[in-house]
Amino acid sequence: MLLIKNIKLGQIRYNFILLILSFFFFIFSDLKSDESLQGNNTELKILDKISSKNKLVKLKNGKELIYKDLSIKSFKCKNSEFDDNPEITAYIQVRDLTKKNKDDVFVFNGWMFSSSPSITPFDHPVYDIWLVGCN
Repeated sequence: MLLIKNIKLGQIRYNFILLILSFFFFIFSDLKSDESLQGNNTELKILDKISSKNKLVKLKNGKELIYKDLSIKSFKCKNSEFDDNPEITAYIQVRDLTKKNKDDVFVFNGWMFSSSPSITPFDHPVYDIWLVGCN
C-alpha cells in the first residue's frame, strides 16, 4: 500500500514538473520571437530640400550620426508582427546643430512610423527624414 502511494506521488510530481517546464518553454519562446522582430540598425532616408538630393543612411541603435547640420540618434527599431501589412517603427531623436538656443533641444523626439509618416511628422525647413527599414 505504501509503495503504491509513493508511485502515485512520484507521477504527480513528474506531471507537475513537466507542466512547469512546458509553461516556461512557451513564455521564453514568445520572448525570443519578440526579440527577432527588433533590429540593430535603423535605415533612414534624408532629403535635403535645398539641393533636392536624398541619401539613405544606416544608424546603429544607440549611436549618434552627424549628417550635415543634424544630429540623429535611433534608440529602438522594430518590425511588425504581421506580414500582410508590414509596419516599421523606430524611436528617434534629432537635434539641429545650428541652433544655439538650448530651450528647444530636439527638432524631433518620438516614434516614427514607416507607413504613416504624417502621424508624428518631422518638421524642419531644410531637411526631411523618412523611416525606411529596420534590420
